[in-house]
Amino acid sequence: MKISMNELKAALRRCYEASGYFVGNYEDAANMILWLEKHGLDGLEELKRALPYITADRDKPLSKVVYEDSTSAIIDSNGRSALNCIAASVDLAHAKALESGIATVTVHNCHNRKFILKALTDCGRRGISVAAYWRNGSQSVTEHTAAIKAGERYPSYAEAATNLKAGADDKQALTIICSSRVDLTTSLQQSPGNHHVKYVSAQQVEQNKEHSIDYGIEIDEDLWAEINSIGTGVLVENSEQSRQGAG
Repeated sequence: MKISMNELKAALRRCYEASGYFVGNYEDAANMILWLEKHGLDGLEELKRALPYITADRDKPLSKVVYEDSTSAIIDSNGRSALNCIAASVDLAHAKALESGIATVTVHNCHNRKFILKALTDCGRRGISVAAYWRNGSQSVTEHTAAIKAGERYPSYAEAATNLKAGADDKQALTIICSSRVDLTTSLQQSPGNHHVKYVSAQQVEQNKEHSIDYGIEIDEDLWAEINSIGTGVLVENSEQSRQGAG
């Protein structure tokens, strides 16, 4: 079925608000999912993988900075979804890069890391070049890299198959590099031993957005029903008092 971007965003906001995300966090979550989908980067497929664990974040400790200096930081997200915590990690890398020229933030124990692309794009549009790198899988490992030039509007994204084995430090980890001096988009160049499964240029990302604006977003009916079912948790229960206050 086809829906508009506004319909999807409103439904996602309700869904994550009902799941216990704080004010601001559920806005970030909705925007990250919508951004991926409308730019042709499978936001709804990523959402399908995230939904079974949607309520788990409320019971987990908040993300914690376990190491920090002027140019780097290490953050433990305690098993939270990137939808719930990654925007703040990108903001920290951005702030450090403004001060020192280049900064690296490593995030551990973070799920659904592809959702970082919206936060990376916001950083690039603020005039800082930024790249993010992570690995998925244990037996068959894929490497993922997203990057945007300083001042550009759209990032590029690459996914590559590799012969490497995932180490303990790679599991659910993500590295963010920000620089006010260096173009980090060259990090998308193919590494030895890898071959790209998927590569989406900044130009293709822009074209995907134009297509979504023109034709709307295709969503599976069962997924749409599940999003809206979860979102009913924020609706006011029908009562005499609520009817009097309506309108």
